[in-house]
Amino acid sequence: MKTSDFDYRLPSELIAQTPIEPRDHSRLMVLHRANGSIEHRRFYELTDYIDADDVLVFNNSRVIPARILGQKEQDNTKVEILLLRQLDNGTWQSLVRPGRKAISGTRIRIESRLDTTGAEMIVEVVACQANGTRIIRFSGDSQLEKFGHVPLPPYIHTPLADPGRYQTVYAKIDGSVAAPTAGLHFTRALLERLRRKGVHLVFVTLHIGLDTFRPVKVDDPGQHSIHKEYGEITQETAVLLNEAKRQGRKIIAVGTTSVRLIEAAAQAGTVQPFTGWVDLFILPGYRFRITDAMITNFHLPRSTLLMLVSAFAGRDSILTAYEEAERLGYRFYSFGDAMLIL
Repeated sequence: MKTSDFDYRLPSELIAQTPIEPRDHSRLMVLHRANGSIEHRRFYELTDYIDADDVLVFNNSRVIPARILGQKEQDNTKVEILLLRQLDNGTWQSLVRPGRKAISGTRIRIESRLDTTGAEMIVEVVACQANGTRIIRFSGDSQLEKFGHVPLPPYIHTPLADPGRYQTVYAKIDGSVAAPTAGLHFTRALLERLRRKGVHLVFVTLHIGLDTFRPVKVDDPGQHSIHKEYGEITQETAVLLNEAKRQGRKIIAVGTTSVRLIEAAAQAGTVQPFTGWVDLFILPGYRFRITDAMITNFHLPRSTLLMLVSAFAGRDSILTAYEEAERLGYRFYSFGDAMLIL
């Protein structure tokens, strides 16, 4: 198995720059693993494929305003900070651009984007790490809602008029720097229709880091260092998932982040309550312990996410489906269309 096995060419015009409105009117490709057949539907027709008492697993992590713009105190040079991971209250692992001169001791002045009263805070670079990231510390309460901007993936170049469109309607727990994009297709009305049908909606938390967009650069994907992300599964959710599995009811994971978390928590055979860092790298050959079906978007070439869905549905089936999606003009990546893998 080589990283190049998960490569494909995509015309740039198929990279979705803006979300579909309403959310649930995106296209839905349904891929049946049993025979490789494909159907073409709309996302609001998802209810046709989910039975009463099935379980949908959602990632309720909320995207934080992790992009911060400021100026160095020393010479007023413009600086962009992207928060990656909170280490403790007020201290973050971050990317700082331009990074070459962001040495330890550098102080960066941040002005509020919400008012004109001159409110500002100071960010100090306290350490430089070997991988190019910086450890920064905020002076006082970081107040990200006041000073930060919601970051968008690097392949989206169109400004987002409503930052709320890069959040799921059920986002609750602050911590991600990228959205669990499979969930962006759900509306509150669709969730209510699923509840009325008798579908169980459960929520787990996995905070998504910037590395979710990082392509695998080594020839052997097994040598790739998978990104770690912080996740939580409650005792109540673990019990519900295990009971559903024992009874033969389908467990449908919404997004690759939900898959990684519930599979990481089920390494002993059943789902265990979980709090900690997830570093499970799912490649073809992996035996899925808990996931019966998956809702996902169309992923970047050479990405760990494409490898995960290939592990679930088979590389050839996935690449064939992607070829058909390209031929039919599906929209790709974060604001793109969806796939249901059964």
